[in-house]
Amino acid sequence: MIELNPSSNLLEQDPYEYELQDVAEAQLFRDIYPYEEVPKSPFNHRRVPMQMPKDIWITDTTFRDGQQSRAPYTAKQIVDVYKMIARLGGPKGLIRQSEFFVYTKKDRQALEECMALGYKFPQVTTWIRAKKEDFELVHDIGIKETGILVSCSDYHIFKKLNMTRRQAYDHYLSVVRQAFEAGISPRCHLEDITRADFYGFVVPFVNALIELSKEANIPVRIRMCDTMGYGLPFSGTALPRSVPGIVYGLHHYSDVTSEMLEWHGHNDFYMGVANAVSAWLYGASGVNCSLLGIGERTGNVPLEAMVMQYASLRGTLDGMDTTAITDIAEYFEKELKYSIPPMTPFVGSAFNLTRAGVHADGMMKDAEIYNIFDTEKILKRPAEVSISNTSGLAGIAYWINKHFHLKPHEQVTKQDWIVQQMKTEIDALYADGRTTVMGEEELEGLFAKYSKDGRCSVNWFDL
Repeated sequence: MIELNPSSNLLEQDPYEYELQDVAEAQLFRDIYPYEEVPKSPFNHRRVPMQMPKDIWITDTTFRDGQQSRAPYTAKQIVDVYKMIARLGGPKGLIRQSEFFVYTKKDRQALEECMALGYKFPQVTTWIRAKKEDFELVHDIGIKETGILVSCSDYHIFKKLNMTRRQAYDHYLSVVRQAFEAGISPRCHLEDITRADFYGFVVPFVNALIELSKEANIPVRIRMCDTMGYGLPFSGTALPRSVPGIVYGLHHYSDVTSEMLEWHGHNDFYMGVANAVSAWLYGASGVNCSLLGIGERTGNVPLEAMVMQYASLRGTLDGMDTTAITDIAEYFEKELKYSIPPMTPFVGSAFNLTRAGVHADGMMKDAEIYNIFDTEKILKRPAEVSISNTSGLAGIAYWINKHFHLKPHEQVTKQDWIVQQMKTEIDALYADGRTTVMGEEELEGLFAKYSKDGRCSVNWFDL
């Protein structure tokens, strides 16, 4: 069959219609996933076109996948965080949806309170398993879209569900029909897509979903779930691990529009962010994330990371309020007692902290030399230095100027007496065997001690 593709404006030939292959034995791709070894990264050199959608956005799973790996949030905490997510997403709703559990009284209370806020974005959505009794939980809540788990690899179909492909296929479609009958748009979570038989199960199953959607005149969203983090973002990689191949294949062979394609990745092989960016580049409008990357095992794609990737790819934040990222991080640490690893980009205590004296010397001349961007403007986090025996005079001077927010005419330099006295005492501590960096209170004490001395030209102690 030859048709004009409205996206490429070219006549394209699609002579083959993929049908479900109901195999007798599970296809586990043992040449790629030998289990006793590190998974293999196969290339077949088949390249697909890069086709970024006109509109791209982020969706949030902090209260669903993100809640599976930590102590459950209280209803109040969910509402507090939801408000900050809405602020971060900005007036254009670039954080389009937020996903909720519905299984406990607390979850339903939080969901209802968030819906009562009346925010257009992020839209409140839910998640259920592909079971009829689960569907009843969301039937009367007033939710417009719900996620449904439709595991698509033979690892899950044969080993977890103890079904054949045909049985799983028919079961999933029966649950999706119920969603359509209730007037709810289903979001089908194709779990473990990077270990699935793409042409033998994924494409024919999605084709069936699209036909049901057309019959019901209700959209169906396809979430491509890289459940184990096996996805590869590189051009020319082979299925089932190829992110470009998966996105292109669902476009080309299943006619899923960009708006209905969403990537959900995990970070088991440190590829979470790269795979999510690849999904955007090759045609998926949505990428699903969680705040601080909190999620199953190694976590999900960090939502704050994709905010920055959006700004990098589009050249604008489009109204997103990135200062909310710092407020969210502080809330997680103070209210939720969640310990953020110090080196975590954008939110960790050390992400814009330098320890080397030579770096601090450069930062005194111009912070841009060693700071990734104006972190004070974008994140309310000025660049900082830690003080130890390697910080030098420059590090101490920089710390004083930044810690006390000194105006340009008040700032100290490496030549100031107070800086030199503090360095002498700090060096003595390390000569005596100290190994840890200086704490804020210790440095404030030293500063107070020497600022009282009459040789200081300014009464720094009054600052």
